[in-house]
Amino acid sequence: MKNHKPTKYRQSKIKKLHFNNSFTKNLITDSTAKTKSLKPFFSFNNAYLYKGDVLNSSSFLKEFCDLIVTSPPYNVGIEYNSNNDVLTYDDYLKFTHKWLLNCYKWSKNSGRLLLNIPLDKNKGGQKSVGADITAIAQKVGWKYHSTIVWNEGNISRRTAWGSFMSASAPYVIAPVELILVLYKECWKKIDGSKISDISKKDFMDWTNGLWTFNGESKKRIGHPAPFPKELPYRVIKLFSYIGDIVFDPFSGSGTTALVAALNKRIGIGLDIDNQYCELAKRRILHELNTFNFQEAKNG
Repeated sequence: MKNHKPTKYRQSKIKKLHFNNSFTKNLITDSTAKTKSLKPFFSFNNAYLYKGDVLNSSSFLKEFCDLIVTSPPYNVGIEYNSNNDVLTYDDYLKFTHKWLLNCYKWSKNSGRLLLNIPLDKNKGGQKSVGADITAIAQKVGWKYHSTIVWNEGNISRRTAWGSFMSASAPYVIAPVELILVLYKECWKKIDGSKISDISKKDFMDWTNGLWTFNGESKKRIGHPAPFPKELPYRVIKLFSYIGDIVFDPFSGSGTTALVAALNKRIGIGLDIDNQYCELAKRRILHELNTFNFQEAKNG
């Protein structure tokens, strides 16, 4: 992949793609549909938030996203405001099937899905979560490309040892998570601006499928399960062009939409909870205003 240097022509093209705020009318609504899609809860620059349910297939009525970057609830008892995180495992897999199917419908044919999920879990019994979700995604229609292993340097998963210091029944727990790399129809991107902005070093480092960086503090962000900016930042730079539409159907604190907007993409977040939408709104306003101020100061 070439790290293109924007010419005057490319800069003009970027500007049109990057600041085209009419995309919500052109790509998400459908004038011929009997039902109406959601209206934005909030928008600023190239970040858009929607309050709605990923399980509702009519939230968006057209294929619109180039890249989905998300981390769904893990069903491990986290106390979200508006989500039941203690489903039976069968019900959790049914939930997973439904939202993955909706995201498949909302993606362009060249769309990609980068899905952050656990490798496995032991709470409530050992479950091969990563393998099960991978199988469901493929059943829905997503095609498998590869898996990135994320080693969270500051997160410990050690909550149980089983038979401590005995071969009777020990627990083996890997302190890593997965980032599945999936796509809809074709892996090679043939549409969009075709302008990449990743450095040679980052490309070489990040195409190594073992990523090590710290998780995010829920206390600092104010959300029970935030992921760090580094995760969507790497994914967006590696798997999308400038001007692409990046979507997170479990927006939470708005990290994906924020990072997308900061990096010349259009960021769209969807969340069912009003309080989390307000949190994401405050973050986006604060960080994009700070970024815009610094850009004006340096320019």
